[in-house]
Amino acid sequence: MEPRPAATVVVARDGASGLEVLLLQRTHTAVFMPGVFVFPGGAVDDADQDTGRWAGSVPNDDAEASRMLGVARGGLAYLIAAVRECFEEAGVLLADHRDGVAVGGDNTLDLVVLREQVCNGELELAELCQAHGLRLHTDQMGYLAHWVTPPGPPRRYDTRFFVAEAPPAQDAAHDGSETIDHVWINPAEALRLNRGGQFPLGSPTIRTLRTLAEFRNVGEALAHGRQGPARAPTAPVSADGRDGRRLIHPGEPAYAEIAKLHREGVSAPAYELIPGVVTRLSPRIRRVVAPNPGVMTGPGTNTYIVGTADACAVIDPGPDIEAHVGEIEAAAGTIGWILTTHTHRDHSPASRALRARTGARVLGMPAPHHGGQDTGYHPDYVPTHGERLSIDPETTLRVIHTPGHASNHLCFLLEEENVLFSGDHVMQGSTVVINPPDGDMGAYLQSLEALCHEDLAFIAPGHGFLMGDPHRVIDRIVSHRLAREAKVAQCLQRLGGADERTLVGCVYDDVPETMHGVAGRSLLAHLIKLQDEGAATQRGGVWYPGG
Repeated sequence: MEPRPAATVVVARDGASGLEVLLLQRTHTAVFMPGVFVFPGGAVDDADQDTGRWAGSVPNDDAEASRMLGVARGGLAYLIAAVRECFEEAGVLLADHRDGVAVGGDNTLDLVVLREQVCNGELELAELCQAHGLRLHTDQMGYLAHWVTPPGPPRRYDTRFFVAEAPPAQDAAHDGSETIDHVWINPAEALRLNRGGQFPLGSPTIRTLRTLAEFRNVGEALAHGRQGPARAPTAPVSADGRDGRRLIHPGEPAYAEIAKLHREGVSAPAYELIPGVVTRLSPRIRRVVAPNPGVMTGPGTNTYIVGTADACAVIDPGPDIEAHVGEIEAAAGTIGWILTTHTHRDHSPASRALRARTGARVLGMPAPHHGGQDTGYHPDYVPTHGERLSIDPETTLRVIHTPGHASNHLCFLLEEENVLFSGDHVMQGSTVVINPPDGDMGAYLQSLEALCHEDLAFIAPGHGFLMGDPHRVIDRIVSHRLAREAKVAQCLQRLGGADERTLVGCVYDDVPETMHGVAGRSLLAHLIKLQDEGAATQRGGVWYPGG
């Protein structure tokens, strides 16, 4: 499915708490992002793209707008769509009369009636502007971000985010159909409420709010927006594999890794992960994939070799498969440390054989006393959160304790390159299973939030390719988890009380039934988190809403 062009606008004002932004809550029955608070926005319509209809109603031209967005043409249509959607969804018309008087300031227009006519199709916004001599604020808006919905959701959008100052004499109002509530809120407060599960947000909104939280007032936000966002490369890149050379496009799992390697002079990186093949990801990082593919492990567990041939560390030696251990030893050189992110059986068992063959010290946290753990794992050294490990004079790994998927889970940050070795805390291509009692959903979300404060360039996951734009990846995970948690709460309210088997069918109705057993473990983690927060309770094997 090709994403549809769309535009979103952050309407901002200066309030008692500093910068405030307008957010609308989508209806709980919406196909796309139900129940979530969003900025006004929607798809670019054909009428938005017909520049002839807007003659005299927009002060800038398409060439100027397209330069701001970094596109060859069609930039003005995004700005027009943002203004139109803001009027339709929020009742705020970002426009002036041609004499410079702000719309709403002279009370000559009944915006409530005009909005209804535009929404009902009785009147087009271009006609409204021509009839009343209005000029849209398309030249006063800043450009914040560019988001493309990843594959999977029922609808996909290629969305440009803008920022505009709220007209002082107009009042916002949700439309009562597509949106059911609205609020003016400080960005930092919205993020705080979201972290507490009280204010559902999508990942693009979270990332935009994080950006806006840095500004004290509208002027600073607009100044930032007029500089435009940093633009990531979007051109396809070539790669090799067993089916020959082909182009890899943005959004495909291998894209970020292949684009990185192209920039570093590798002419044709691989678009597939093949066990036993050593892949050099940077001068300090090599990867060997273990031969243990599966539903939960993807192509196999990634073992990373970090450092040089003279001194290196191995991260996650993987399962105890003799051939894999031999491949690690042959590729690594002198191994000083064997690091484990956690003690699930696809990550740590080979540490014993590798230690016996190399004499390297094993570093990690002991295995918890719960099922599915590598009970034979005994580290030589247990690190502390924040500790720095000097692998060689130019290679430093910082230890970050990230409980959630497992209570003893660690991530390792290569400080010289800002690459996070995430183990199973962040995975590519699948949702991390949170399996109580050792898995803890509340701790997982807190650990993800902590990573948002790190300076990250790439994530090197335990399964899959290098992942670019790490903070966006993390935001998507958090928003997905909180959206699922909101669905748990909705199912509890609708059913009044249900056992876990019934709840799985309700909460995970978008997941194949063959995966409901695994999904049930994460469901339980959500229920326990809600119970800890007083939003759910269990009696006699049945879960109920409230404390």
